[in-house]
Amino acid sequence: MSSADKSSPPASAIIAKASRGYHILKIDGYSLTKGTPTGESLDSSQFTVCGHRWRIRYFPNGYNSDCAGFISLYLKLDESVIKEVKTQSIISFVDALTMEEHPCLTSLAVDTFDSKNHSWGRTKFIKREDLDSSMHLVDDSFTVRCDIAVISEEIRAEEMSAPKFIDVPPSDLNQHLGDLLENGEGADVVFEVAGETFAAHRWLLASRSTVFRAELFGSMKESGTADVIRVDDMEAQVFRALLCFAYTDSLLVDETKEEDAMCQHLLVAADKYDLKRLKLVCEEKLCKYIDVSTVGTILALADQHRCDGLKKACFHFLSSPTNMTAALATDGFQHLSRSCPSVMIQLIAMSSLRHSA
Repeated sequence: MSSADKSSPPASAIIAKASRGYHILKIDGYSLTKGTPTGESLDSSQFTVCGHRWRIRYFPNGYNSDCAGFISLYLKLDESVIKEVKTQSIISFVDALTMEEHPCLTSLAVDTFDSKNHSWGRTKFIKREDLDSSMHLVDDSFTVRCDIAVISEEIRAEEMSAPKFIDVPPSDLNQHLGDLLENGEGADVVFEVAGETFAAHRWLLASRSTVFRAELFGSMKESGTADVIRVDDMEAQVFRALLCFAYTDSLLVDETKEEDAMCQHLLVAADKYDLKRLKLVCEEKLCKYIDVSTVGTILALADQHRCDGLKKACFHFLSSPTNMTAALATDGFQHLSRSCPSVMIQLIAMSSLRHSA
């Protein structure tokens, strides 16, 4: 067979790539944080690395009772994602002046963040008593560096010897739009919400919401309404989170005890402004907060705002006779019976079918 008759055999490749970055976090006034209860965290400000938004969560007395007496450090993906984000991360002490790492104590992890798992951490980063006597604690403060590598994989049919000359980084459009919202450059409309003002851009809001489009380029503009628009039925922090999602497609909600209440208010706001994806994100988050004490309130909210998935989740929870009996005695269920009688009829029918089966 001549060389002209030879052809390269079919081949494929799994190509793993990584974009990298880091964030420095300084804990100043360390002794004042020691009173923080086990399981409660102090979180860093939001930062962007490798095209994603993150926070570092600092637990002064451990993430849970198993690691009380230790300092826990967690890396949190501070945005909603559809596709999983695979990472390698290293948290290490650094010298506050030189920023040089102290390799004697680092923590390496390979983590996968997705829609259900937003936070992964190092439960026993260092014993508090060891930190108290270490070189890392200087003037009641210490500094850590979190290095993050986001790994992407691509399966491609190609000749294995084909060289690659260009590495395209992940999209950072959401970061640029978030910066535009934060600095207000070019803003041409101002919202006044509960005494706070928010500068925004008509073109972007109109592109994201049919309601904003009608308000900003329809009857409101034609009537000569001033460029300061009052929003009277919403809290300022809820409107701030709504704007953040409109610009960045990520949810600005901390995982705190108030997250469920915030998501309820934000769901109402998303329904008002026809931000369908934000509404679904809030529905998904609220599903994990369904329990005996909340199911009545959440079910009423789901019915009033046409949230079919959230409503099904509540009905699934109430399909348990034990849960139903306990929920009937709550204030939330009394509210449900008054505000949503049709839902009560459905629940009665569901209960009757269960007893007759």
